[in-house]
Formats: sequence, C-alpha cells, structure tokens
Amino acid sequence: MHVYPIVAAAVWGTVAGLVLPRAAHRLAVGEEQSWRTAGPEGEPYPAGVPGWLGPVRGAWWADGRWYALCTAALCAALAGRTGARPELAVWLLLVPLAVLLARVDLAVLRLPDVLTLPAAAGTAVLLGAAWLVPGHAGSWPRALLGGLALGLLHLVLHLVNPGGMGFGDVKLAPTAGLVLGWYGWDTLVAGTFTAFLLGAVAGLALLAARRADRRTPLPFGPFMLAGALAGVLLLP
Repeated sequence: MHVYPIVAAAVWGTVAGLVLPRAAHRLAVGEEQSWRTAGPEGEPYPAGVPGWLGPVRGAWWADGRWYALCTAALCAALAGRTGARPELAVWLLLVPLAVLLARVDLAVLRLPDVLTLPAAAGTAVLLGAAWLVPGHAGSWPRALLGGLALGLLHLVLHLVNPGGMGFGDVKLAPTAGLVLGWYGWDTLVAGTFTAFLLGAVAGLALLAARRADRRTPLPFGPFMLAGALAGVLLLP
C-alpha cells in the first residue's frame, strides 16, 4: 500500500470538508425554496463562490471539523483501497458532494437538483476521461449501463410507491450506478443490496425505538451513497 496517495487524499478531504458547512446550510430548505440567501442571523450571503464555501456564523453548521473528519476519513479509505489509479480522482471529487447530499437529505428529506443532476453528468464524463488513462481498473461502457440500470430501477420503485422512494433518489441513483458499474455487475448488485439493507435496518431500528411509524418518510440518499461506498471499499 502506497502511503503518499492516502496522505494526499486525507489532506484533500480535510480541506474540502472545511468549506462544506455553508453549502449545507444554504441547501437545507424545503421544496418551495431552492436555497437560502441569508445566514441564520439574517446576514446576506456574498454573491458567487464565496457565498457557498466556508463556515456559517452563529450556527452549529459552522463547525466544519465534523465535515472535515468525515471527508478526510472517506477520501483516505478510498485511496487506500483504490490506489493511485485514474478513477481515484473521480472518487475524491465525489466524496465532498456525497457528504453534502447526505447531510441535506438527513436534515430536510431533500436531494437538490443543483447537486444530483451535475453529479450524474460529471461522473459520467470524468469516468470517461479516466477510462482513457492507462492503469484504470474499470469499464466506462459498463459504468454507463450501470447508471442507466440503477436509475431505471429507482424510477420504477418511485412509480410504484412515490411515498417510499422520492424522485430525488431517482436522480441520485445514476451516479451511484456509475460508480458501482465501473467495477462490475457484481459490485453493482452488492452495493445496491447494501443500500436497501442499511435502509431497512435503520427503519426497523426507528420503529423499535418508537421514533417513527410505517408512514414516516426516511431519507434514502445517505443509504444509497453508503452502498456505493461499500461497493468500492469491499471490492474483491
């Protein structure tokens, strides 16, 4: 195992995590609003990139240490498992986005289009570039098929039971399918099964603790992302 890619990935994850709190706060809103334009104390956010990156004044969101710890650990784990392969750059770019999506979904049961749609398109393009670089360990055509397959699966589940599978989950599914499909159909199946298993266990635990009932909506995005992560980390 090479140490340098792991250290570099951890440093990247730390820096990326420290700038996530403001974006998380801005996007943790209901469906009627795209994002917040002001902080918790009413101060307007600056225009452009500075308005999206950094801490949040006067709120627990401001503590970027937890974001940094999470993203650094995930990036280091992926670097240790993947090694210095071309696709590692794609995974490192996806980790901060995944942490941001999971945090917003947990907070407001919402996966914003401003994140899910670019994530799918960007992952497809970046994996295509990684496929052209020698030393990769996946297949871009299979990744595209995996993204399509997982997207269609979640679309069917949404149409059958809209209350159980939100349309935001449908939009996130292609990204997870691209990541898992890159490494193979077995990885795609394993990651997808892990996502549903984790969701079921969490739901049963909440029911047992009487913190939810059968009609309580649960965020599925974090479990889908955890399944994709598990699929990559537990590669044979």
